[in-house]
Amino acid sequence: MKCMYCYATMIRQSAPFQITRPHYHVTLESIPAWTCSQCGEVYFETPEVEAIQNLIELLEVQSQVLRKAA
Repeated sequence: MKCMYCYATMIRQSAPFQITRPHYHVTLESIPAWTCSQCGEVYFETPEVEAIQNLIELLEVQSQVLRKAA
């Protein structure tokens, strides 16, 4: 697999993922990913992206529940 930015070789390893929303910040320390050996660009495959999206959806729902309770 080649990096779409610099065309160097991608290496399968793990990478962190962070997201900030208005009411919370999430850091996942080690997600399976492809990482560029040259520029460090990270690509997550479909199963990991779907899992992250599902987690964010759950956090959105629970965050709304907590805000309503306050």
